[in-house]
Amino acid sequence: MIQNIKTMRVIILIALLRFCIGLDWSGYFSTDNRFLFKEDYPISFEEYRLSLNSQQNISENLKFYSEIWLRSFGLPNIRNLSDLSEEDKVNSFDLNIREAYIGIYGFSLKNLDIRIGRQRIAWGTADKINPTDNLNADDLEDIWDFGRHLGANGIKIDGYIKDFNLSYVFLPRFTPAVLPAGNWFYSNFSNITLPPGTAPESVYNSITMPAYNIKNSITGLKLKKNISRFDFSLSYVYGRDDIPILKQTTIVPAGIPGEVDIYNELVFPKMQIVGLDLAGSIDDFGLWAEGALFLPESINLVIDMSQLGMGVMDTLVLEKKPYVKYVFGADYTFKNGMYINLQYVHGFFQERGRGLEDYLLMGLEWKLFEERLKLIPLSGAWEIKDFSDLKNNYAFVYAPEISYKPVEDCEISVGVRLIDGKEGTNFGVSKDNDEIFFKLKYSF
Repeated sequence: MIQNIKTMRVIILIALLRFCIGLDWSGYFSTDNRFLFKEDYPISFEEYRLSLNSQQNISENLKFYSEIWLRSFGLPNIRNLSDLSEEDKVNSFDLNIREAYIGIYGFSLKNLDIRIGRQRIAWGTADKINPTDNLNADDLEDIWDFGRHLGANGIKIDGYIKDFNLSYVFLPRFTPAVLPAGNWFYSNFSNITLPPGTAPESVYNSITMPAYNIKNSITGLKLKKNISRFDFSLSYVYGRDDIPILKQTTIVPAGIPGEVDIYNELVFPKMQIVGLDLAGSIDDFGLWAEGALFLPESINLVIDMSQLGMGVMDTLVLEKKPYVKYVFGADYTFKNGMYINLQYVHGFFQERGRGLEDYLLMGLEWKLFEERLKLIPLSGAWEIKDFSDLKNNYAFVYAPEISYKPVEDCEISVGVRLIDGKEGTNFGVSKDNDEIFFKLKYSF
């Protein structure tokens, strides 16, 4: 029996090798090292990534595509002597299948395409901040890598009628977002005002995940058409918010008088989202606009302090009331190689309901010496929490950068990220985390 299992493994390995040899490979190797502007410049982020993209035209109508990340990510997590015997804690490594799917073109009908497998289905026309892009879960592992999403297992069907494109997407299960490490999430979503004279001893955060069944599947429809020099699309998604929201907090006495334990329960509210976007150009100006109408279920936050003799409070934190997120922007490339990009954003990815804020994102690049040198003197965002009291409700991120290509496919970059903001703003949470970063990327 054991011999048969070994033989089967060898056969599978040989089949995989033969399949991989027949693929067309491309990809990149990148490094990203960041250091805080504090004493001794502690390392705040470290990633070494090998991205492998493969594709193969199996036949005229059948194609395979995949993207795989091999990474050394994060810092060693050593707490005691026994940790030194666990390689994952000493030298972290992970393999991430970002996409892997089969595309069938002309499936049954000439104007019908179907993709099956793990895939990134990107909707929206704005630059990285896309309120209509709600099928794939957000990947917020790196909070400065805007627009990154996870792959999702599912089916995508595209039908073509004249100059209309109709897409249908079915994802059989819900996937939550990957949240960043540190206090970003808790500072923005889990603030509870404790009774006077009490302090938290321990905080426990539990998540109620939707059941893995068809009832909690994600579906989407999108109709796209080109009119003159602009692409227009109308979309609809039935799913859930992939960032959890606080629904229940129970506060109980701890062992020491005045100290309490906090038990939080978080859920993923259901959402219906209607989206509209357009992108095109007028003369040499690129223009885009994108908006989404969110129809959430209502969520009440119940704060139970009955064991402290203070009763139970019930507060509506997410109304069953529509709200709109939108983005509009433009870009332009000057004859001297200078490129400028501006976007106005109402509602960031983690914001809901009445808590939508406004942001101005900007970037200025200048390529010199046959594009071997790239200067980015202006890159960042300005956050406005409340226009009526601007001086107490703003934050900003400023991230100038310089890049150089010693050879055609290799780029080395260095830059800084400076952050400041008032208390209660999203960027302000990280105002003490100014950093310098070094990056290298080699494409092949």
